[in-house]
Amino acid sequence: MKIIMLGAPGAGKGTQAKMLADKYMIPHISTGDIFRANIKNGTELGQKAKTYMDQGLLVPDELVCDLVVDRVQQEDCKDGYILDGFPRTIPQAEALDAALANIGSKIDYAVNVEVPDENIVNRMSGRRACVACGATYHIVHSPTKEEGICDRCGKELIVREDDKPETVTKRLNVYHEQTQPLIDYYTKQGALKEVDGTMSMDEVFNAIVNILG
Repeated sequence: MKIIMLGAPGAGKGTQAKMLADKYMIPHISTGDIFRANIKNGTELGQKAKTYMDQGLLVPDELVCDLVVDRVQQEDCKDGYILDGFPRTIPQAEALDAALANIGSKIDYAVNVEVPDENIVNRMSGRRACVACGATYHIVHSPTKEEGICDRCGKELIVREDDKPETVTKRLNVYHEQTQPLIDYYTKQGALKEVDGTMSMDEVFNAIVNILG
C-alpha cells in the first residue's frame, strides 16, 4: 500500500500519517527525515543535498526524487509506505511517477485531508508554546491550568511566529498555488481520495481506514 498524504499546513496530515503507519506497519517517510538520515550517514546523495542546504538553497526536484526513490526501495518498504510532504509540486509528482515506473511500481492512493483555510487559521493561532521547555498547548483543545503559563515549568507561553494568523495565511496561499494542482493531477490518475479534516482526529483516521479497506 503506497500512499501520499496531501493537505494544507495545519490540516493534521502528519498526525494521520503516523497513525496509519502504526496501523499498517509501514514506514512514515518525510523528506526532512530522509535528508537528515542521508547526511548523517554521509551517502553520496546526502552529500549532494547538503551542498545545497548549506547555501540556503532548495534541493533540486530531481535530487529529492532520487532520495525518495532510494528510500522506498529499502527492505522496510516492501509492504508499502506513506509519503508525507512529498511531492509538493507537479514536476515533483511527475518525476516520482517516472522513477517509480522504472522500478515497476506506482502510488496507490493520494489521500487529501481537506480543511477550510479559516479553520486552519483558527486552529493554528490557538497554539501556544513554552520557550523554556518546549511544551506546546492549544487554548481550546489542550489548555493550560493557568492561562498563558506552562503547566510543566511555570514559564510564560508565546504564540510562535509560524502560528500567527498572517504567517499561516501566507503559508496557505503558497500551498494552494503549489500543491492544489496536485489534487487535479491525482484525480486524473484515479488515485485521489478526499477526507473531511474538520472531524475529530479519530473520525478522520477511521474515514481514511475505510477508504484504504
